[in-house]
Amino acid sequence: MSTGQADAPLPPRPLPDPAADDPPGHGPLLSRAEFDGLFDSVRTWGRWTPAGRGAWNRVTPDHVRRAAALVRSGRTVPLGLPWDTRPGPDNGRPALHHMTDLGDVEPAEPATHKDFLAADYHGKAVTHLDALSHVAYRGELYGGTPARDAVGAGGARFGSVADLGALFTRGVLLDLPAALGVHWLEPGHTLHARDLLDAERLLGATLDEGCALLLRTGRFRRRGETGPWDSGTASAGLHPDAVPLLAERGISLLGADGDSDVRPSPVAGVHSPVHALAVAAMGVPLLDNLDLEQLSTACAEAQRYEFALVVAPLMVPGGTGSPVCPVAVL
Repeated sequence: MSTGQADAPLPPRPLPDPAADDPPGHGPLLSRAEFDGLFDSVRTWGRWTPAGRGAWNRVTPDHVRRAAALVRSGRTVPLGLPWDTRPGPDNGRPALHHMTDLGDVEPAEPATHKDFLAADYHGKAVTHLDALSHVAYRGELYGGTPARDAVGAGGARFGSVADLGALFTRGVLLDLPAALGVHWLEPGHTLHARDLLDAERLLGATLDEGCALLLRTGRFRRRGETGPWDSGTASAGLHPDAVPLLAERGISLLGADGDSDVRPSPVAGVHSPVHALAVAAMGVPLLDNLDLEQLSTACAEAQRYEFALVVAPLMVPGGTGSPVCPVAVL
C-alpha cells in the first residue's frame, strides 16, 4: 500500500509515471471497450425530469428533513479552499483578485471599497462544482443530448449550473486516511469498491439513496507537509470499478479533495473516466478540490462521519459549473 505513515510523514515517494503501461497500484487497466460497457451499465438516462438536474432529483423533502435531523452540535465546517492567486504546479492559471475602488473620497464622506474576482475554476486550485454540461462522452452529454448542439460560445443550453439550484442533503465523509490509520494516500493510490466498503464499516457511515459522498485522500495534508505537485498527472482517487457501487447506492453528489479520479488514468485514452461515468452516465454532479481537513477533524471529534451538507453554486445561466464553498453542519 502506498501511503504516508501515521506516526510521522515520510519523504514523498516518486510520483507514478503517466506513460507507464501498468502504473503502480492501479489494477486492473481497462480497455476502451470495457469502459464503454461500464458506462452503459450505470447510465440513468431518461430517469428524471428535469433531466438537467440529474441525480439531484433524487433528493426529496424527506431527504432534506432527515439531513436536518443530523444537526446536533450546530458546528459548521466550510469546505472551500482559499482563493489562490499564486502560480504553482497545481495552479497553472491562478485566480484574479484586484481592487476596483479604494474609496478615495473626502474623509467626511462615506467610502466604499470594491474588488474584482475571476477564475478559470475548472482546474486543481479552486473548489468548484461540475454541472452536467461540463462532461460529454462519445459526443453526448447526460441523457444523450449532443454536446455540439447544447454547448456553444454563449454557454450551455442543457445541464447548466443554473439548472441545478441548491442542494441540502445528508453528507457522508469516507475518510480513507482515518480508516487506514495514515496521514494521506500517496498520489496514484487507487480506490476500489472494496476500499469504500471497508471505510464504511470502519467509520460507521453508510452511503444511501440521495446522499452526497465526500472522499478524503489527505491531499492537502500531504501538500502542506511535502509541498505542491502536479495533481493533474498523479493523484489518489477512484478506479472506475468503484462506480457501480455508487450507482447501486443512488448517491446524488460525489466530491473529493482531488477530483475523484485516480491519476494516471487506468483507462486507455480516457483522461478522467470517473468524471465521464458520474456526470455523463449517471447525472451526478461533482465537487472538486474540497478542503476536507477541518471536516476530518470535526467528524473524528464527533465520532460520526455523517452530517447535513449545503451546496449553493452561483446561478450562472449557461455555466458549466461554479466556484463554491459547501458547508457541512454537524
